[in-house]
Amino acid sequence: MKVTDLRTKSEDELKQDLLGLRKEAFNLRFQAASGQLENTTRKRLVRRDIARIKTILRERTAQAQANKE
Repeated sequence: MKVTDLRTKSEDELKQDLLGLRKEAFNLRFQAASGQLENTTRKRLVRRDIARIKTILRERTAQAQANKE
């Protein structure tokens, strides 16, 4: 997931993506614990995508608060 693509999405779309990634991370953790996970790098990529989305959402809320004042 590229940051430029994420920045063009609305807040609702980002929250939907975040929810989907959190579910995927949950499933990946279970697969890793049971020894069924084949692509171990996917866990890291999902974690980083979650962080990217959370960062963009946080930037938007901070910007909205700054504009409010």
